[in-house]
Amino acid sequence: MNGYGIELSAIGPHHAGMTRHSMHDLEPYLAANRQFWTGWAETAPDVDLPIYRSDLPHALFNGVMRARNVPLDEVIPDVRRRLAGSEWSWWVADDSDEDVADRLLAHGARETTRMPVMAADLAEVRERPVPEGLTIRHVTDQAGIKDLVTAYAGPLGLPLHDLDLVIKTEMEYAWRDPGLIQIAGVLDGKTVGTAVVSLSGDVAALYCIATDEEYRRRGIASALTLEALRVSRDVGHSVATLQASAMGRPVYEHLGFTTVTHYRLFGFDPVEEH
Repeated sequence: MNGYGIELSAIGPHHAGMTRHSMHDLEPYLAANRQFWTGWAETAPDVDLPIYRSDLPHALFNGVMRARNVPLDEVIPDVRRRLAGSEWSWWVADDSDEDVADRLLAHGARETTRMPVMAADLAEVRERPVPEGLTIRHVTDQAGIKDLVTAYAGPLGLPLHDLDLVIKTEMEYAWRDPGLIQIAGVLDGKTVGTAVVSLSGDVAALYCIATDEEYRRRGIASALTLEALRVSRDVGHSVATLQASAMGRPVYEHLGFTTVTHYRLFGFDPVEEH
């Protein structure tokens, strides 16, 4: 069960028989990412222009996940107005039209980061021992979610002075989505590492993999990633995906992940008020 009384056996692709996805089929990875990020704002992920606004204070939690078959020159000003006042990103990958990046730049956007999208065949994941003293548990209550958010906020770049909205939104998200499994690594009596795995899509998708700065280089992130992959295999997934930071990429490569594509993230200067 996850923390809200949902049996893991009720989650995942085995409803209709296990589907084995090719490692080189990009759409399931991008679809899983659209589903996860737009889920913070309860926005439909598979429309041509998914705009989501959670108002969480981080540029990944608000934005546009793709753009296809839309008149960009007309929609860009409207998107900027709709997302004004939030920190946000415009994601561009293989699920967007080819000219989207160029059109964004022409409208004054700047490329803020390039993020690898990685994937792993779960049959070939390289196991590693759990670090001594580390307890891995699935978050089961509100107190656990509070500890989880508090642990991942700093490493992920969320402001630490006011996490109440993040905690509230994480709790609501977990309640809405039974395929969202939150995993905590506990050492020395506190949550020092986190991972979240979304099992609702055609592939498993991992997020919020973070380790307290004082506990890094002990294998904690690897252990939590492996636990997320174990859960993914248990419900019938054959492939998993994640988006890697520069720091995390070597860790995931060591476990068997490879880079299959990239996101280019764009930002705009704030819209001036008139």
